[in-house]
Amino acid sequence: MAALESPQPGTPTAMRNAFGNVLSVLILVLIGVLAFSIRLFSVIKYESVIHEFDPYFNYRVTQFLSKNGIYEFWNWFDDRTWYPLGRVIGGTVYPGLTLTAGTIWWVLNSLNIPLSVETVCVFTAPVFSAFASWATYLLTKEVKGSGAGLAAAALLAMVPSYISRSVAGSYDNEAVAIFALIFTFYLYIKTLNTGSLFYATLNALAYFYMVCSWGGYTFIINLIPMHVLLCIVTGRYSPRLYIAYAPLVVLGTLLAALVPVVGFNAVLTSEHFASFLVFIIIHVVALVYYIKGILSPKMFKVAVTLVVSIGMVVCFIVVAILVALVASSPTGGWSGRSLSLLDPTYASKYIPIIASVSEHQPPTWPSYFMDINVLAFLVPAGIIACFSPLSDASSFVVLYIVMSVYFSGVMVRLMLVLAPAACIMSGIALSQAFDVFTGSIKYQLGASSNSTDDAEDNTSTNNAPKDDASAGKTDKGEEIVKERSSKKGKKKEREPADKPSVKSKIKKKALVLPLEASIVALLLLIMLGAFYVIHCVWAAAEAYSAPSIVLTSQSRDGLHVFDDFRESYAWLSHNTDVDDKVASWWDYGYQTTAMANRTVIVDNNTWNNTHIATVGTAMSSPEKAAWEIFNSLDVKYVLVVFGGLIGYPSDDINKFLWMVRIGGGVFPHIKEADYLRDGQYRIDSEATPTMLNCLMYKLSYYRFVETDGKGYDRVRRTEIGKKNFKLTHFEEVFTSHHWMVRIYKLKPPRNRIRGRTKKLKSKTSSGLSSKSVKKNPWI
Repeated sequence: MAALESPQPGTPTAMRNAFGNVLSVLILVLIGVLAFSIRLFSVIKYESVIHEFDPYFNYRVTQFLSKNGIYEFWNWFDDRTWYPLGRVIGGTVYPGLTLTAGTIWWVLNSLNIPLSVETVCVFTAPVFSAFASWATYLLTKEVKGSGAGLAAAALLAMVPSYISRSVAGSYDNEAVAIFALIFTFYLYIKTLNTGSLFYATLNALAYFYMVCSWGGYTFIINLIPMHVLLCIVTGRYSPRLYIAYAPLVVLGTLLAALVPVVGFNAVLTSEHFASFLVFIIIHVVALVYYIKGILSPKMFKVAVTLVVSIGMVVCFIVVAILVALVASSPTGGWSGRSLSLLDPTYASKYIPIIASVSEHQPPTWPSYFMDINVLAFLVPAGIIACFSPLSDASSFVVLYIVMSVYFSGVMVRLMLVLAPAACIMSGIALSQAFDVFTGSIKYQLGASSNSTDDAEDNTSTNNAPKDDASAGKTDKGEEIVKERSSKKGKKKEREPADKPSVKSKIKKKALVLPLEASIVALLLLIMLGAFYVIHCVWAAAEAYSAPSIVLTSQSRDGLHVFDDFRESYAWLSHNTDVDDKVASWWDYGYQTTAMANRTVIVDNNTWNNTHIATVGTAMSSPEKAAWEIFNSLDVKYVLVVFGGLIGYPSDDINKFLWMVRIGGGVFPHIKEADYLRDGQYRIDSEATPTMLNCLMYKLSYYRFVETDGKGYDRVRRTEIGKKNFKLTHFEEVFTSHHWMVRIYKLKPPRNRIRGRTKKLKSKTSSGLSSKSVKKNPWI
């Protein structure tokens, strides 16, 4: 019992523990500084600016929140998006990120720290990356100790997969959602280890914050029930498991239903049904264990039969209700993205709008090495370490890594969910490896010193006088005679104590490696960590720091900056009326609304597939038909992105087939085969007439031949098929410096009406001239 007690103050053990705790806190502070600073390359190399597309919408919403308050935010109807439908922002957005940044801005301004909303939004992701690293430490510490926790936190602070979504300026939902995900898992494991209802309540609150922040909360509400079911099946049920799970389902579901974008979906969609089924199962199991403790074996068998029968009936009724709810939905109660995860081919078959997003595509093998690097090789070692010994906490992280590997293989965006699991497993592997190698070195060095001491003792004994030796022999013989009788009586008592010590010695010897092998392995691990650090710094500085709104290119002449997007949005803001409507593909809707402050037809929310299909149909149609579609939507300007001059591959021509597919899914007269030549997508002289005459082709390549006299497209690496043509229903009003953004204005319909009226006037005048015309007597 004395060994289990805490060390007395002032003892060497207590001093060692205190020093270790202080050192751990210092290391965690440095890890937080590292996580924050490594994400500032985008600000240092470029400027403090919002990145990508979705962050601009979040920034615009945060501006509205900070200016008008929380109540106006919940009731905000945005008439500048999805014209003429509009959008209710408060009921269709996950508010966690916006409320977090708005609260930070309000607190800072209350403390007389006058930061702008944009500055707060830019640095929110780096700050929460430090929080995520600390949460990873807490989670891994609950599984395998503080050493593994520190290693996992350091790995997460630098992992490229997480950096790609949390650099300064990446103001997206994942910026705070990954912290919420890890912290929810930590509180679940903490409750599982302690059985504390306090931590169970905090777990439900953390889950509520995750629901507010990101639609990926369904990963939590499915992974935890899977772990609970795994514990029940493997005979690891305990009251701590019940306390960890039951409050989460009850409180978590009630709180999730309070989020407007979720609402009753928390109890009506298939993504949540697994948690309810496991909730029933764990209550049946808890009742069985309770009855077992108060009844005799005979009565227990009868009671178990009754309880199991009633439980099966209840489960059957619940399953029947769920099946009825699922059968009433055309998608089985699942969302399109969830079905894409369960069936990777579903989106490409039925929902092209989901399949068209690049981050919804499956990843390639090189992307794993790019995003998690050497962690891919350390994860298997971490899984093995979790099985020695296997606990409830270690089984959870094993299940976490298995499920995250599957989902990341389906959708490249979910590499972000894999990153924390890979860091946890790699941290456990590194910690265990360092313990073994350093322990082996200490053991080998200690053994060598002991052997030297023994040799010196033997030498001194041999050089002693013979009288002392004979005296020693006499004393030794007397001791042997005295101890023989006591040894016979105590032989049976000593045997049980000796056996475990022998086993422990065998176990220790099995973990001891040769001195040279331990030193070489330790050096290899250090080199592996150095390579990981170099790769992460390179990824943060070069691969993920450039904002998509500002592009750069390195050549012999130096660094070239392409600021065409902001140039174009500024032109729209200064040269068009406030109420003008701008049509573009949905990728640029958020940026157009936030930066140009103009009304758009579609944007990145993609909630209305028919509206997006209408724009896709217009882009795929001939010029006259496209003009009629856009004119019916009150569109005045059309914006297209073109990269053929500078070699920008993410332009509208490369996205055009998705416009055709999405438009053809709603309007059957648009057929993908009409735009392909022998199954190939071409823009040269071999392209089909339908392709050469569609609006997207004309708006992209209008006057393009004037750039070099040939019309050579650097992205498609070919000369365009139709070079010299004129526009009849659209007129070019702006082309950016590098031809990346081109804006066209719809010609007014009165031009065509005037032509018709002139013809009608000429016909009527010729007809009247042949007849006698009476003069007006009043003139």
